[in-house]
Amino acid sequence: MAGNDLGSLLGGLLGGGGQSGTSGGSGAGNILGALLQSLTNGQSGGGNPLGGLLDLLTKSGLAEQKNSWVGTGENQPVTGAQIQQALPDETLKQVAEQAGVTPDQAATQIAQALPETVDKLTPDGALPSGSLEDLIKAQNV
Repeated sequence: MAGNDLGSLLGGLLGGGGQSGTSGGSGAGNILGALLQSLTNGQSGGGNPLGGLLDLLTKSGLAEQKNSWVGTGENQPVTGAQIQQALPDETLKQVAEQAGVTPDQAATQIAQALPETVDKLTPDGALPSGSLEDLIKAQNV
């Protein structure tokens, strides 16, 4: 339930706010929503799982890429293989299952959508406080 809501919000963020139809952003939003929801399940309270995801990327040697998305410069790309290394296997399997794709496909979709998503959610060059839903809603206005 909440993952679908989060996916819809992220799809709107990535798809330019289009609410009907299946824009390119909605599929990416759904898979990112599933990822962030699975990371939230490991936390107590609502929280902001984006910070936890960024920490995983940093610990996996992707700090330079992550910093480029959060910062105000050009976004550096990541590959599906890098995402697979950064995420716990069980998390990626769960996200892939929810999205109806293989873990390889899920990692590739996450790698394609994550730089733009993080960039849009950190417009001031820093991770804002507050819930993820509130951040996304603020960007969609």
